[in-house]
Amino acid sequence: MQLGKRALAALAAATVGGLLLTGCAGGGTSGGNTGGAAATGGTLTLASPFDNNSFDPAALEIGNRVHYWMPVYDTLLILDKDAQPQPNMATSWSYNADNTVLNLKLRDGIKFTDGTPFDGAAVKANLEHLKNGKGQNAYMAASIANVEVVSPTEVNLRLTAADPGLIYYLGVVGGAMASPTAEASPNIASTPVGSGPYKLDKGATTSGSQYTYTRNPDYWNKKDFPYDKIVVKPIADVTARLNALKSGQVDAGLIEAKSVKEAEASRLKVSTDPIDWQGLFIADRAGKTVPALGDVRVRRAINMAIDADSILKNLQLGQGEVTDQIFNKKSQAYVSGLDNKYSFDVDAAKKLMSEAGYADGFEVLMPDLAGFPQITPIIEQQLGALNIKVKWQKVPADATISEVLSGKFPMFFFSLGSQSAWQDIQKVALPTSPWNTAKVNNPELNALVQAAQKASPGADQDKAMQKVNTWLVDNAWFAPWYRVSTIIATSAKTQVTPQPWNVAPWIRNYRPAS
Repeated sequence: MQLGKRALAALAAATVGGLLLTGCAGGGTSGGNTGGAAATGGTLTLASPFDNNSFDPAALEIGNRVHYWMPVYDTLLILDKDAQPQPNMATSWSYNADNTVLNLKLRDGIKFTDGTPFDGAAVKANLEHLKNGKGQNAYMAASIANVEVVSPTEVNLRLTAADPGLIYYLGVVGGAMASPTAEASPNIASTPVGSGPYKLDKGATTSGSQYTYTRNPDYWNKKDFPYDKIVVKPIADVTARLNALKSGQVDAGLIEAKSVKEAEASRLKVSTDPIDWQGLFIADRAGKTVPALGDVRVRRAINMAIDADSILKNLQLGQGEVTDQIFNKKSQAYVSGLDNKYSFDVDAAKKLMSEAGYADGFEVLMPDLAGFPQITPIIEQQLGALNIKVKWQKVPADATISEVLSGKFPMFFFSLGSQSAWQDIQKVALPTSPWNTAKVNNPELNALVQAAQKASPGADQDKAMQKVNTWLVDNAWFAPWYRVSTIIATSAKTQVTPQPWNVAPWIRNYRPAS
């Protein structure tokens, strides 16, 4: 049930994309297709808030950086528009009775662009490379004890323990396949060799300025990728991104809520999808440094004292949805009734505070984060209604993650991504989880987590994950405010389907407009 310390630290880093702007078989494909018989060919030009970090498969990232590696590296599975795993390079999968061996049947006839065949040996080499690497997503292969190559078209992933997140990982970085020959090269960080729909055109690529990809003529699934060329331009400044969209220099890019009206007035199309949740982590649930926070009535009162609907309207201009749970709507753990578990009711919250013996409130130390300057006065005002006095400690922008995860703060505000249920549970619910910063160890919760881990995929696993979610909400380990939307602007000639769990859509989610 536990990940190693390095994997946990990597998992923590992998979840902050929002702040830094976060057994089945079949033969189908089409993970995020928008549908329709649109024209093919031409060039898709994307604006990314960040430059590429590396093409080394051990260092690949999700979030905004998927646009750099997804053109060249195909994945064993794909996550479709509902975040459900679908066949891709692996055509089917199945678990053994206790979910500790995952069998994958592999698509035959695929070759990497250097001529190396894609086979069981390539899968083994890639998974070992990821697991032994130092990238932030090494945890995606951490549960794999070894890879047994049954044949060129079949492998068994033998696990140290059941890992309900593994199937989802194989649809992103955990399943990215590179040529083992190229992977061993010292040039792998700058010269990717995959079997994906495109190849990097190094002659038309300048690091930090523009990355150009041309079609791989031998790709097996051309219909899912209609463009002949992909260009990705790193543009960090949001105003510059909007101007590039308006002038037609790029076809798609992320914008801010305050820019939506201007984008629409410029005849850009705007698509939104709630991704990261924002709110309070009530970290000291055991009440070791602030005894009041050890009382569930106080934690529930904090939830009820936050006017999340008004904050969303005023701070995010309504771009998002109010929630009282940390799991996204596409998650196995999601329970619709928990979105409104704690209604905004200051009088009821004061009554709970009084029942708990804290009518006069208490003092709590919280970080004043550089990335959220507008949040500090809101928290002060909302908690002040319960006589909770916040003592603020300034945190430099370059120390945000290390300070928040240090354990020194009994409570803090943050924006955190939500992906698969098990991935989220690993982040926050275990005694060793990076976002359980006070390392609270609750036997009742531990038992629910273990049951979820051991449950068979399907309805039983869904119910077990939902029990974990319900417990976290009932015990008010967090005070979520809302899921904030990622906002994607596209040109009139481009259509896109947002991708659940990721701030940036997959490359396959873009289409020329019909």
